[in-house]
Amino acid sequence: MSKEKVLVIGASGTVGSLIVQKLKEKGYQVSAATSKPVKSEEQVQIDLASGQGLKSAFEGVDRAFLISPPGYANQYEILSPLIQEAKRRGLKKVVLMTAFGANADESSPFRRAEVELEKSGLNYNIIRPNWFFQNFSTYWVSGIKEHNKILVPAGTAKVSFIDVRDIASTAVELLTSDEFANRDFDLTGPESLDHDQIAELISKVSGKSVTYEEIKPEVLKEGLLGAGFPEDYVDFMLLIFGYLREGYSADVTDSVKTVLGREAIGFEQYSREFKGSWS
Repeated sequence: MSKEKVLVIGASGTVGSLIVQKLKEKGYQVSAATSKPVKSEEQVQIDLASGQGLKSAFEGVDRAFLISPPGYANQYEILSPLIQEAKRRGLKKVVLMTAFGANADESSPFRRAEVELEKSGLNYNIIRPNWFFQNFSTYWVSGIKEHNKILVPAGTAKVSFIDVRDIASTAVELLTSDEFANRDFDLTGPESLDHDQIAELISKVSGKSVTYEEIKPEVLKEGLLGAGFPEDYVDFMLLIFGYLREGYSADVTDSVKTVLGREAIGFEQYSREFKGSWS
């Protein structure tokens, strides 16, 4: 049973919650960061925007998983103070999650955070996952359930979507091992699919006739603003959808297999296991 403590930023999120679970299974103590009032001894409250609670969150921590949660367009402002505190504490390992393609623009907020970590002198890994399978059972699920349609501005481009379970498993392996120290990994699923193919696979397992309908970016913006997301973050989402439509999210990597020693989960398996989401 390990006595090391791992700080998990975004611990209540889609990826972070799985990381917490997997770390506990491996015997690690977890300090689960949340922006909400704490409800258990393992939780620690941090206001990432103001930095309140940041220093105390790192007390007694040996390793850390860093992420900028949804809602922040300038991810560097969120991540830089975390990296600085990790450096000040001399953590044994830091894993930073950014996004697929983040290293294409050296001036982008995500890339600036990556570079800061690379130059920090810390033992690190960077993971850049592509779009999640689970978006279809969360963010885009209402269109599927209510209209039998996937409604996104994705054009006809293919995307090497990835299962969040593979992201979490990869992050935990990197957090708890030095085998791949100081390397970055672009994480994808095993194949690249367009949204028509995704609709066919969802139709196959759900028994519904699901189709893909491309919507204008302005329609997505209206919906995201209506859901309460800040406008600068919504504009960031439209920007990365633009990259997706241009084909920049299509490449397939073998990074999951490199780290975990097995093939990445495919969309067909995900769709079978999450078919209840679309009932």
